[in-house]
Amino acid sequence: MDALLAEIRGCRLCAERFAQTETAHAPRPVVRAQPSATLLIAGQAPGARVHASGKPFTDPSGDRLRDWLGLDAETFYDESRVAILPMGFCFPGYRKGADLPPPAICARTWRTSLMAELPNIRLTLPIGGIAQKWHLGVKTGVTETVAHWRDHLPGAIPLPHPSWRNTAWLKRNPWFGEDLLPLLRSHVQEALR
Repeated sequence: MDALLAEIRGCRLCAERFAQTETAHAPRPVVRAQPSATLLIAGQAPGARVHASGKPFTDPSGDRLRDWLGLDAETFYDESRVAILPMGFCFPGYRKGADLPPPAICARTWRTSLMAELPNIRLTLPIGGIAQKWHLGVKTGVTETVAHWRDHLPGAIPLPHPSWRNTAWLKRNPWFGEDLLPLLRSHVQEALR
């Protein structure tokens, strides 16, 4: 696992692609995992703040996600228990002020090998449509996939992105906070035991 993580952290497959974005940045893969991890957080891709810090979810989205999961920062960042593997390991940049999607080449190149190194995962939390399609094989949109979260138990619970941009979505879907979150916290605690 250490050799694979070192290879991923040195990946420069998207250097030319990122240089052509508004941010013109270099790749900086952000990934956290150890074979002992029992909880997998499968996000989309790091944002600009995470690119700068080199640590996943070091932004308001991370604060919201930790609240949803009922985890303190120490537990959340304990990579021996929690693997944090976005679908794209690097910040994809902006175009016309909007986040670009994670380049598909990242998952095609690394995901299968990395998942094989995580034999102890009890619960996967695919965040957003790209992660849900890869991990759950769904063809539905995020709202429908998350609304049918029970269909993916006990091994997975799909989530919307915890971004502030989804605050309106959360208000339109009160079942998320009322029904899903209490059970999510319970399943997360069970997975970490």
